[in-house]
Amino acid sequence: MKITVIHGPNLNMTGVRQPEIYGTVTFSDITAQIDRLAADLQITLTQFQSNHEGEIIDRIQACHTDGTTGIVINPGAFTHYSYAVADAISAVDIPAVEVHLSNIHGREEFRRKSVVAPYCIGQISGFGAEGYIMAIKFLVNYRR
Repeated sequence: MKITVIHGPNLNMTGVRQPEIYGTVTFSDITAQIDRLAADLQITLTQFQSNHEGEIIDRIQACHTDGTTGIVINPGAFTHYSYAVADAISAVDIPAVEVHLSNIHGREEFRRKSVVAPYCIGQISGFGAEGYIMAIKFLVNYRR
């Protein structure tokens, strides 16, 4: 099993950017926690972060040929308007789980809509960094 975790724009600033919304856990702490889980579950896992829509699309498309069997994606603000990211997820036909640190459904109106969600098998929001762990465990069980 190979899972690819894609972190979208501004997630590299986690722990610094609006800690009252996104928490105080740093991005490097989150990625280390994800790596530890992958080792514990004995799965292959890669992580990728970009602030650029095209790079995120390129990484999603690469999943189609690199053996990825599940995608965990936090599209950041691209969640709300990037039909290109949504189309990329749809095109690769790999089970994907959308993750958000904050509860997007309890925030500003524009943040409540996800154009990515219809192409994912699930969405986890509002559980902070634990959402990534939940998504990975779900994909492991889903693929078994």
